[in-house]
Amino acid sequence: MSEINAHHDTPEPSQARSGMGHILWQQLPYAVALLLAIGGVAYTNISHQPLVGYWEFLALAIGVVCVVTKWPETEGRESQIRLIWTQALHWIAVLITMNIILVSGVQQLLPTPATGLVLLTLLALGTFLAGVSLLSLQIAFLGLAMGAAVPAISWLKQSIFFFLLGAVLLIGLAISFWLRQDRPAAGPTGSG
Repeated sequence: MSEINAHHDTPEPSQARSGMGHILWQQLPYAVALLLAIGGVAYTNISHQPLVGYWEFLALAIGVVCVVTKWPETEGRESQIRLIWTQALHWIAVLITMNIILVSGVQQLLPTPATGLVLLTLLALGTFLAGVSLLSLQIAFLGLAMGAAVPAISWLKQSIFFFLLGAVLLIGLAISFWLRQDRPAAGPTGSG
């Protein structure tokens, strides 16, 4: 009898590890997007050159993350099509705005480092607004973290900048994990 009880106790740590791995896998797109934004910010800070194509790629990538992360929660073909179209229009508007900034007449008014900051600000705003419209705390936080990087670049030129962005990343991940643990487990629960 004790062998049977011991056998039933062993899957629980495995399930706990599996659950933690699942949570980490769910948070991976947000962490990657934030790391890519921080990498772009760091490169812009060091090279003093705007990464025009990089920010456009990142806008498209975050748009894909928005659709992919909300897809499982979207029921019905009509809702899925609406999700795709609303996010496509949202991110097309962000890309058009970024390209308006890059028009030669507008870009001549901005110094090169400022162009990169403006593009990052537009990307951060687009990400935050996507998070609000999708009711996604993770996406909204990603936008806030990118927005916090803008003053960090302009104010901090030393290694404190990297510590600040690292702290923002850690706080965001901690909030995401804390909120995930407070939710009741989804799925069928057997009562008999």
